[in-house]
Amino acid sequence: MSEMPAGGDAAYPSAAEVPLTTGALARRLGVAPTTLRSWERRYGIGPAVRAEGRHRRWTPRDVALLEEMCRLTSSGVPPAEAAKAAADRRAESMPARSRRSQAPGALPLGDVRQECRGLARAAVRLDAPAVARQLADAVGQYGTVVAWQEVMVPTLHAVGRKWASSGDRYVEVEHLLSWHVSTALRRHTPLPGPQADVSPVVLACVPGEQHTLPIEALNAALGELDLPTRMFGAAVPAEALTTAVRRLGPVAVVLWAQARSTASPSLARHLADIRWGVKGARRRPSVVLAGPGWSGSPARGALRPATLADAVDALSVLYEARP
Repeated sequence: MSEMPAGGDAAYPSAAEVPLTTGALARRLGVAPTTLRSWERRYGIGPAVRAEGRHRRWTPRDVALLEEMCRLTSSGVPPAEAAKAAADRRAESMPARSRRSQAPGALPLGDVRQECRGLARAAVRLDAPAVARQLADAVGQYGTVVAWQEVMVPTLHAVGRKWASSGDRYVEVEHLLSWHVSTALRRHTPLPGPQADVSPVVLACVPGEQHTLPIEALNAALGELDLPTRMFGAAVPAEALTTAVRRLGPVAVVLWAQARSTASPSLARHLADIRWGVKGARRRPSVVLAGPGWSGSPARGALRPATLADAVDALSVLYEARP
């Protein structure tokens, strides 16, 4: 993803202004709205307030952080480093008593480990209310992408390793945690707005694949951007998936495969060849191969995002490019 250059200092809003929409802030900073959304997804630099639970409103504190981010990127600092440096400087300028309660959006490595340990401890205790509360806090504070990549996935992996090394103990812990992760993702998926004549993204696990959490996370992240989706879940039969693609005419089809034994390059090629529309203006979907199961599989023309953030970026670009 290419970042837009920052504008001059005169374009920055005053810290005394009321919260801004993403579009208004982008115009003042001299960047594209998609750049602000990408920074939020990738680095956790998001607005503190969402009007009516969905729409972004950037406070003076948010603006100050982005001013520093823009200043650093315009001087040649890579965006990831600029985000961390800007967040660190804001934290240093805050009173010591409020640094923990008003931590910047990007999670420092130590904080990630601490949050993961707390979540894992609650899961091991089978303390469902604590697990639910901590997951809701993570998604609410950091957004879906950061919460998934830096809190949920590390904790799920840690619990999985505990189960694998304990002679089938802790299976109940993994099941409880997975259930609550799924619940948290669904509860924080915004209700879709009007989507007449807008092609969706189809999300499905390949036949035989039961692992749905990653595409549930992608569904929630796309919902935060108001991009329409159709979730079909686990182990979708090839014939049913083909029928759905023909009926919906999607912008993209995301196929999740956790294991190489379930990945089906032939199904991916078949879906990529489906066409619809009038002669001379026929279209076909982009195919996104997601998950470790596709490793080593041929990917003729298919997208292969490495992370949730990469998948969200790639699908956002497809929507921006559509006629």
